[in-house]
Amino acid sequence: MATTEQMHVLIAPEVRIEQTRRRLAKLRAAGLVDWITLPQAGRTRVWFATHDGADVASEWPELREWQPAKLGADRTAARLRVGHTLTVTETGLAFVQDARRHKDVCPPLDWIPEVYHSLGNGEAVIPDALLYYRRSRRDGEGWSLLRAFVEVDRATMGPERLAAKILVYERLYRYVPVTVGRPRGAAYQLPAEDWRRRYPIFPRLLFVLDGTGPTGVTNRVNTLRSGA
Repeated sequence: MATTEQMHVLIAPEVRIEQTRRRLAKLRAAGLVDWITLPQAGRTRVWFATHDGADVASEWPELREWQPAKLGADRTAARLRVGHTLTVTETGLAFVQDARRHKDVCPPLDWIPEVYHSLGNGEAVIPDALLYYRRSRRDGEGWSLLRAFVEVDRATMGPERLAAKILVYERLYRYVPVTVGRPRGAAYQLPAEDWRRRYPIFPRLLFVLDGTGPTGVTNRVNTLRSGA
């Protein structure tokens, strides 16, 4: 989900915003996106992908390996999620803009919201976003690729519940799918953790704290450190 302004800065900051509005209107006419309005923000429009839009996007080569989370895609569901989701979008936009300023690499599709990671038995870990960021070394010699699971916290839950998310990611780190019916023999390989199918190393876990003052941030940071 994104406001018109956020979408414009994300995909086409070099052109007039009217062009972005026309593009979004065409996508809505095709049934790929829809919008709601924010009642206390000057009737700001917030855009979100419909089920058809998510299906189309999941076929892009950049996203084909990612299973989307099962999320509501109607206006009622969008209104219930809008505060948190717009904060997540603003977080991603900060990385994209910073990469542009520093000549790093973080295009819009390197910020993937709500990627589904199975834990088996119908359970899953769904980060607010998965971030890829290629950072250039400031001396101009080489670069490093950073990956992170991003959790955006708006202080809507207590610090202890926030820190409990660390244990969920530990489960993902250790989760090995159960294989059935594979014979043991010379060619048999022990099953590996499921995350290794996607990542050469386990992504770091990045918490972004919002919605509270300095004391609240300090309390949450200390609780997260204890949980880690």
